[in-house]
Amino acid sequence: MRYVITGASRGIGFEFVQQLLRRGETVDAGVRAPEMARRLEPLLHESGNRLRIHALDVTCADSVRAFAANVCREPVDVLINNAGVSGQWVGLHELDFEDLERTFAVNALGPLRITSALLPALRHGVGRKVAHVTSRMGSLSSNTEGGAYAYRMSKAALNMGVRSMANDLRRDGLACVLLHPGWVQTDMGGQDAPLPADDSVRGMLRVIDGVSLDHSGRFFDYEGAEIPW
Repeated sequence: MRYVITGASRGIGFEFVQQLLRRGETVDAGVRAPEMARRLEPLLHESGNRLRIHALDVTCADSVRAFAANVCREPVDVLINNAGVSGQWVGLHELDFEDLERTFAVNALGPLRITSALLPALRHGVGRKVAHVTSRMGSLSSNTEGGAYAYRMSKAALNMGVRSMANDLRRDGLACVLLHPGWVQTDMGGQDAPLPADDSVRGMLRVIDGVSLDHSGRFFDYEGAEIPW
């Protein structure tokens, strides 16, 4: 199977690459700066031609087009839209609207850009799956604390976009799901997070492996439990 992963140089994205290569899959990894993606270099040497690293800025139309031109030369079985940023976690009176716009550009618009650009290759793939790494913090019914406007709003927008995408792509046989990874020990999650990245990714891969059209448009956590909207 051939997987495409965005935001693959660190954290959850890096762990996806590592685990998929370990089980024998082929991976195309999108990273903002390939020359800085040093953690991927050992995997590149170990995996031979099963790992390819591409420059990708999900907020830049030209970058996405160049990425798609390279990736779409062969069918894509599974796309994992993982690239994301946290934005500033501040109260209403402290909002930085430039930060809000950047967070939306990455978290909400980025996955739409990538999925749209890779559709020709996804339609020819065997897996026909698109997984989007979102967050429970994008659930309206789960928001009982407020704050984190940029992150919450951008993930809620992504969730709605994927609901529409799931309906639009069902006729092509493409299943689109949303995945909450948990509170993970990464640069974004911090050292106080209770969940190791390898456990989170192992769980999400189990969910992705089991996805069918019946699951399209639904929102799951890394253990496979459905999350309210």
